[in-house]
Amino acid sequence: MVNVVISGIMGRMGRTIGRLSYEDPEVNIVGGLESPDCVHFHNYVGEVLNIEDLKAPITSDLSEIIEQADVIIDFAGSPEAVLGHLRLAGADEKKKGFVIGTTGFKKEEIEEIREISKNIPVVLAPNMSIGVNLLFKLIEEAAKALKGKGFDIEVVEMHHRYKKDSPSGTAVKIVEILKEATGINKVIYGREGIYENGRPEDEIAVFALRGGDVVGEHTVIFAGLGERIELTHKAGSRDIFGKGAVEAAKWVKDKPPGLYDMMDVLGLK
Repeated sequence: MVNVVISGIMGRMGRTIGRLSYEDPEVNIVGGLESPDCVHFHNYVGEVLNIEDLKAPITSDLSEIIEQADVIIDFAGSPEAVLGHLRLAGADEKKKGFVIGTTGFKKEEIEEIREISKNIPVVLAPNMSIGVNLLFKLIEEAAKALKGKGFDIEVVEMHHRYKKDSPSGTAVKIVEILKEATGINKVIYGREGIYENGRPEDEIAVFALRGGDVVGEHTVIFAGLGERIELTHKAGSRDIFGKGAVEAAKWVKDKPPGLYDMMDVLGLK
């Protein structure tokens, strides 16, 4: 049994993770976190999930409930809030496991996460679905196989109109994989203007589309002369991300300190 605190419990992902955690016999919800602006709307996690017997308290202060937790699952809308929770969980007298699904971290924030993970186990994943993490693996293999063979690489992602970061954390991860596999370091975001000599071969282009209620779609296009390969993942429900987060929480409990990702959780490395 793993005791979890869910941060961002009133958000779309927080509610999904809460419901799936409640349905999992190996998970016990001991608390929920929400911003000070929202926390007064509900006192208990059960009120958010419409589950009458779930009396885990909701607070804006992790220190009030962290002692009861084994793992914090954090999908807070603010990277700064996540870092604040992580610093507390990583303190010597606390040392709780941590799962981060929030995206939009700056380079220096990622470095801080990496430093804290020397003290506690942290799963950091821009996308927690099984399918997307398999997509990462397929992209890596395709990029290595097509390296130097005249294939242009384009990345296209689309999300709902309310998504804050652009490009998505998943797209950023895809670009990291492509750069490592191909040696191409030039990345452009969107495209405008005139190419006098055609599209450069040594660039990866990323396009972020926003609209409607799209849960998440990611496509990597390898375009050659006379043929094209497209690898696509389309999310039809947030449950796929929530299930991954719950599995990550169960997996990271009692793991040694370190920075992990969903490839570790799913055994794809």
